[in-house]
Amino acid sequence: QLQASGGGLVQAGDSLRLSCAFSGQTFGNYVMAWFRQAPGKDREFVASIFWRTEYTDSVKGRFTLSRDNAKKTLYLQMNSLKPEDTGIYYCAAHHRAADDYNIWGQGTQVTVSS
Repeated sequence: QLQASGGGLVQAGDSLRLSCAFSGQTFGNYVMAWFRQAPGKDREFVASIFWRTEYTDSVKGRFTLSRDNAKKTLYLQMNSLKPEDTGIYYCAAHHRAADDYNIWGQGTQVTVSS
C-alpha cells in the first residue's frame, strides 16, 4: 500500500515536499514514481526512481525525487512551483521485475496560485 501526503495550496515560486509511505513488501525491490493529473487532463508521469532517476521535461531542474529505503518512503521536493504544476499527485510503484505500475496511492492535491 502507498500513502501520499504533503500537498497543499501555495503561491507560484513556493516549494512543497510530497511524501509517499510504502508498506507491505521490500521497498528496495520496487520502482517508485509520481504521476499527476491536472483538472480536465490525463494523468501524466512526473518522475521515477530505482537505479536512476528520471523526470518529465517540465519539472527538470525544479523537482527532486529521492527515496529512503530504511524508512520505506519516497519524497518529491518541488521548488519554484508554477500554476501548471497544479493537480492531484499520485505515488505509484511496481516490482523491479514488472513493467507496469500496479500499486497506487490515494493522491494528494497540489494547488499553485499565480
